[in-house]
Amino acid sequence: MRLLFLAVLRPHTGNAVTAQRVRAHLEAAGHVCVLKDAFDFESPSEIANLILAENCEAALALHLYRGGRLLQGHRIPFGIIFGGTDVNEDANQKEKNTVMRRVLEEARFAVAFTESMKEMAQAQWPHAKGKIYVQSQGIATTPNAAFNWNTFLQRSEINQSADNLHVFLLICGLRQVKDPLYLVGAFSEWHQEEPSVYLVIVGPEVDPVFTREVKAKVKRASGVRLIGEMPQGDLHAVVKNCFAVVNSSVSEGMSAAILEAMDLEVPVLARNIPGNAAVVKHEVTGLLFSTPQEFVHLAKRLVSDPALEKEIVTNGKAYVRMYHSWQVERDTYQQLIRKLEGSSED
Repeated sequence: MRLLFLAVLRPHTGNAVTAQRVRAHLEAAGHVCVLKDAFDFESPSEIANLILAENCEAALALHLYRGGRLLQGHRIPFGIIFGGTDVNEDANQKEKNTVMRRVLEEARFAVAFTESMKEMAQAQWPHAKGKIYVQSQGIATTPNAAFNWNTFLQRSEINQSADNLHVFLLICGLRQVKDPLYLVGAFSEWHQEEPSVYLVIVGPEVDPVFTREVKAKVKRASGVRLIGEMPQGDLHAVVKNCFAVVNSSVSEGMSAAILEAMDLEVPVLARNIPGNAAVVKHEVTGLLFSTPQEFVHLAKRLVSDPALEKEIVTNGKAYVRMYHSWQVERDTYQQLIRKLEGSSED
């Protein structure tokens, strides 16, 4: 089939990485996948023209609101992959909720990354009950073997000679839902008493106004660094070399950064929110914190307890292998896409 795939393709974001991976799964099954950035289109009529021009027979959208709303009423079958903010945030806005309900009425299937996301979606839109499937994100990491960690530390203005250096890595696009400033104050205080600990925030500048606020605050905070977006292979190499990966989001669908850290055998400290708690089991596959002070307490514990670090890393790797198989994800999408073949419901 010729498929139109709409997603938000801002480079180096979780959505873009997920979209590229799903596209590869579908193309491996022999489909042609026309991947387009949902932000490039204002209205369904522009999509109607695109469907005609590209001769698309079916469609897929990542994010029920941003992508899904553009697929309504085109008389071609489509499926939806929930993004996270659609179910967690957009569903609370009445107009968006109504649009999303209509999109789900037309969709042949919807994919949720976690059981809890599926339950939330079903509670919001009970009519979609029979068409929501759970498929967690499939993880494959590819660290760049040529990456130079010392050069990265120099670029980040981190004192490499600090005895037992511990770099905590926060990977996120600079936007409010990711809350990159949540730990900055507490971390800065910790750095002042323990100069060998650093927090490095890595990611694209998504929200220009908020980015200015982040830059200003980080500039004044000792022990905190801000680095722009990086190619995925380099980012995976940074993850592999850092001490721990941190997630401080207000809401998450499923954080690929957390799963990639587990795959690369690096400990994870994540804010205790439903999307994170679905993949991080406290003191088993990672550590969950509810306040900046609790984060510092747990981070200190991790630094001083190599046995805890080893156990978390071993369990995290085993968890990703079992529940986030790239091959299983491929099989699921290749099966689901068959629901878009033919003009009538399965």
